Amino acid sequence: MTWKTFASARNNSLIGGLDRRSFLKTAGALGLAAPLGAVSASSLWAQSAAPAGELKKIKFATNASAICLAPVFVAQEQGIFKKYGLEVELVNFGASTEALLEAIATGKADGGVGMALRWLKALEQGFDVKITAGTHGGCSRLVALKSAGITDLKQLKGKTIGISDLASPGKNFFSILLHKEGLDPVADVEWRQYPGELLQLAAEKGEIHAIADGDPKAYFWLQDPKYLQIASNLDHGFENRVCCIVGLTGSLVRDDLPTASAITRALLEAQDLTVAKPEIAAKAFLPNAPKDKTIEQLVGVLLDQTHGHNPIGADLKQEIALYAQELRDVQVFKNSTDPQEFAERVYADVLTA
Repeated sequence: MTWKTFASARNNSLIGGLDRRSFLKTAGALGLAAPLGAVSASSLWAQSAAPAGELKKIKFATNASAICLAPVFVAQEQGIFKKYGLEVELVNFGASTEALLEAIATGKADGGVGMALRWLKALEQGFDVKITAGTHGGCSRLVALKSAGITDLKQLKGKTIGISDLASPGKNFFSILLHKEGLDPVADVEWRQYPGELLQLAAEKGEIHAIADGDPKAYFWLQDPKYLQIASNLDHGFENRVCCIVGLTGSLVRDDLPTASAITRALLEAQDLTVAKPEIAAKAFLPNAPKDKTIEQLVGVLLDQTHGHNPIGADLKQEIALYAQELRDVQVFKNSTDPQEFAERVYADVLTA
């Protein structure tokens, strides 16, 4: 069996009694820092870890305020990046996802992790960023005050939804859900933008009927009995769809495949550690968490997301193509964009090439 066959399998499927998580653990223990190639198992086991003092320096962009990206900090704090031969400088772009993506596309950062429904439109427009893996599902929620009397998507017809910006992943995702429920997300609802910290106030004043936003804020709103969840990006058929993705600058993928592979593999291992020991990820995120939140509460947020869903290969391309089709359906993508061709163009196999 070649490692190409192994790496393209689904994340949790067993091949010869060894799944992806077990492989990463074993590879890490043996110091296999080189990328997975289309080579035989015997030649892969012969590879050695990067020599001490020869770490590859990279800049990696992230959003420290998004708890779903805590595994990036796990990779840094737990020495996973170093194990794969990398010296990583993390650059926090906060909530400015556009700046984060532009930094990757222009080579100011070598890569980053972000929300697919924020990035895909920019990639359709030609940003030179390649998707190499999915990291998790979940973290976008549509919530409302119970007093608004709205419990399902169809009741939103003629209503106003609050969002943090007009290109937000929440707006894009819930536009898709509304469309699937037979509503026109352009004509049947109004999207109204507020600064993130004012969304709750707008709901309480009756200016909006629901809020589309992300974790950890949205998760903790639901701890208040005044709120309910109308939908999330883990229901209505999206239970096994990726939310956030790894993006690397196109030049890195083309010119330095070993480093692109090492970054991707390190992040996948960090995802596995987050699943096995979510308290480690919660602790890594704690300095950026909302005030007065405990590690136990943050673990609750992480467990409500699907950090074990890390598609690669054909699985990830299929999920990208589905999003492309859905974004075309709600007029975010151009009608001329072919979903399958788009997925082939923006995905890069750095694990088996």
